[in-house]
Amino acid sequence: MKEIITSFEKTGFERTAPEGSPLPVLILPAQAEQPLPDPSSEIRKRIDELLLTKGAVLLRGFKMASVEDFEHFAASFGHPLLQYEYGSTPRTALSPTGVYTTTEYPAHQHIPLHNEQAYTRAWAMKAWFGCLIAAQEGGETPIADSRLIYQRVPEAIRKRFEPGILYVRNYSEEFDVPWQKVFNTDSKEKVEAFCRQMSIECEWKPDGDLRTRQLCQAVETHPVTGEKVWFNQAHLFHISNQAPEVRETLEDLLGIENVPRNTYFADGSPIPDEMLDKVRAILDSETIKFPWMFGDVMVLDNMLAAHARTPFKGSRKILVAMAEPYSNLPNFRAEAA
Repeated sequence: MKEIITSFEKTGFERTAPEGSPLPVLILPAQAEQPLPDPSSEIRKRIDELLLTKGAVLLRGFKMASVEDFEHFAASFGHPLLQYEYGSTPRTALSPTGVYTTTEYPAHQHIPLHNEQAYTRAWAMKAWFGCLIAAQEGGETPIADSRLIYQRVPEAIRKRFEPGILYVRNYSEEFDVPWQKVFNTDSKEKVEAFCRQMSIECEWKPDGDLRTRQLCQAVETHPVTGEKVWFNQAHLFHISNQAPEVRETLEDLLGIENVPRNTYFADGSPIPDEMLDKVRAILDSETIKFPWMFGDVMVLDNMLAAHARTPFKGSRKILVAMAEPYSNLPNFRAEAA
């Protein structure tokens, strides 16, 4: 049996993408109900090669019908699956070893393009997404090439962002994910220890809620390919990502310093909305979208390819797993991430 590596254009499958974009590379089985490739197969070696050149691979038509099928495939790449530590969105664990639901935001909400956990200084190099239920309408996981995004961002904006982005988060049960769920503990001492390891400044407010500040990368260099990538979530965390009426309410009620999340330039000065609007326009122009089909598995190099989520109707169940921790912290330990 020999799997088929091809492009969407040659199969007739639906896809929207910038002209000439190869993402994602499509791999089809030689025959129906063929299991997902195992570590000893030639196609597995090609997947690793393709991830470093293209950034995204979609396996379609293979046998993937359960959390266990998906977990076995993701874990077979040679790195233990990671727990979702220091998260920014609500998710549900589907296995004890690192399979989760994708972000559990309401179906009508759009989740902008982003690289997983690029709002921290430690992240997974690989991410897997698997489709158990494709939405009746919408619900795609769009992707984009982070190298092309970096190249298209105007030099003036790149230079302003290159010193880094300051992420400020205020955790609360009422307005965002509470710190207990983000850090997976009720212990303030454990939170403080984690923050020390990850170079996060933390502050306990009088009401017992937590505020954190962390200076993170805006641009990063891929450790294997040496390529520059746009690697941050400034546009997603910035207050301008909120609907205008929600933003106005949060600022009036809490004050800008206490909104659930916001981003600033490295020196702490505000990022103008207009600058992030230009970044968002570039992200939109590089977006590649295709419909999920039952059993699909997409593998991403998390630094080379960003991903998003479109609004949807009907039931939707997309699995996610991450592995291969990496960090730009000088004394990073994988278990700290």
